[in-house]
Amino acid sequence: MMSKPTQITIAHLTSAHSDTDIRIFHKECQSLKKAGYNVIEITLKGQSRIENGVEIRSANYEPKSRFDRMRKASKQIYELALKSNADLFHFHDPELLSVGLKLKKAGKKVIYDAHEDTPRQILSKPYLNRPLRKLISWGYEKYENYIAKRLDAIVVATPFIANRYKKINANTVTICNFPLFDEIDFEEENEPNSRSGLCYIGGISMIRGLKEMIQVAGAADVELKLAGKWDDTLNPHVHQLKGWKKVKRLGFLNRKELGDLKKSSVAGLVILLPEPNHVNSYPIKMFEYMAAGLPVIASNFPLWREILESTKAGFCTDPYDIDKITEQVNYLIEHPDVAKKMGETGRQLVIDKYNWNKEEKKLIQLYSEILQ
Repeated sequence: MMSKPTQITIAHLTSAHSDTDIRIFHKECQSLKKAGYNVIEITLKGQSRIENGVEIRSANYEPKSRFDRMRKASKQIYELALKSNADLFHFHDPELLSVGLKLKKAGKKVIYDAHEDTPRQILSKPYLNRPLRKLISWGYEKYENYIAKRLDAIVVATPFIANRYKKINANTVTICNFPLFDEIDFEEENEPNSRSGLCYIGGISMIRGLKEMIQVAGAADVELKLAGKWDDTLNPHVHQLKGWKKVKRLGFLNRKELGDLKKSSVAGLVILLPEPNHVNSYPIKMFEYMAAGLPVIASNFPLWREILESTKAGFCTDPYDIDKITEQVNYLIEHPDVAKKMGETGRQLVIDKYNWNKEEKKLIQLYSEILQ
């Protein structure tokens, strides 16, 4: 039986995420607040304030570049962390590993939240040449392992990442980034035959299948709605594609706007390319599509096939097979009853298994054990 925490302060630290990040603020911080903890979120930029019961303390620093952020973030975040005098610190960014180690040496309780398998992610960085990627990935992994084994716990976003960290730190807990239960769409406002177009939510890049999605939109003659930050450096790679005129860039959307987007779409796309950091990931967009009752068309990675195809909640295909994906899109458009059934199946899976309510219990249990 977990005891009710009293006057215990938890500080979440982030330099690379927004102060209302879904995993950090809306899930972890809110769950901790609900469990009775005093919660502070320390961020690099944004406005200091109290929001939904969480005190946000910002360094109010706007980095000029990624390098500038990585060079100066640690000092800014560390100073705010010390001033918070929290009982436990939970940090979220690889560039804050040195902060985590300093806090631990100062006698603090410290958790590292590894959202990604960063050494494998480095191997997919397009702006680094291949030999340099391998060298940086190897060096970073050694550095990360050195610090990770000295911390009180490691929180990871997928079972695959957990397998690596458990060899370094036995107190490794998988807290999957599943949808919030109260964001599951229990009401079907739009019938499948009234829906149009495909949607994609999240980071937009070539390795996330941007070129392939545009080609599918052109081949199927359907609108492709992209919700996420657009980088103009992508323009030369996609402006000449046949399906470019079908693209609708929506930018960042709030939670309600995202809900409306999913309700109006025929299917949600997750046709990420088979990069090392993608193959064993749990993309939150896939589960959010399912929570909205939306059929999913995803890459044919074994883990995703097990979730989608074995349950008939969506299709999994080679992300380079434009003809096959186009065929699946057309099938869903021509068979709205099948699309509706797929969406209902996916939503039920989220209700029964893939939701945050189940994950937050593991998070609260971990805190209770560390703080005892």
